[in-house]
Amino acid sequence: VIIFSLCSGFQCFLVAMAVSLPAGSSAAVDFKTHIVLHSNDTPPMEFPISRAAAMMSGMLKDLLEVHPDATVIPLSKVSGKVLNYVVEYMEHHRDNKPEPIEKPLKGKLEEFISEWDKQFLYTDLVKGGDERQRELLIDCIMAANYMDAKDLLDLTCACVASMIKGKTAEQIHQLFNIENDFTPEEEEQIREENRWCEES
Repeated sequence: VIIFSLCSGFQCFLVAMAVSLPAGSSAAVDFKTHIVLHSNDTPPMEFPISRAAAMMSGMLKDLLEVHPDATVIPLSKVSGKVLNYVVEYMEHHRDNKPEPIEKPLKGKLEEFISEWDKQFLYTDLVKGGDERQRELLIDCIMAANYMDAKDLLDLTCACVASMIKGKTAEQIHQLFNIENDFTPEEEEQIREENRWCEES
């Protein structure tokens, strides 16, 4: 396998060009239609994804436009557990682009997204719909931001905005385990700057 580095924007990546395929699931992948993403686990987990779905990630799109023969791409900041959900989302929406989510968010997020997206969010990312069990949601936000997967980032950030909507500062601090270091004046300034989250 020939390894070379590619810089896209502010990010640098290692891209594997398949001269000989590594052992594992990638050996069965048709690289004309798919690539394989490697998680940052040790050893890395392999996730085949169609080239069409990969275009939903600005990072992967830029990389594949410069090097269309790239086959195996390691993602240094995404675990296998999280990458599984990212790939699932991009494959589902590759030919079914989600409707833009209105900003400010008017009402509950569930009213504006598809049934599939509801299940995607509230089954595992927000486990069982319990806002306190949101660790996977936050991890997906970080992964979507790193991969420049705008639609996924919009959905997951809107989910957080929906959690915050209508809550007092104290309730938000409790929900996200945030220690309050702000004075009342600073809190009011932040509230004014983020008034769009509360508008209905």
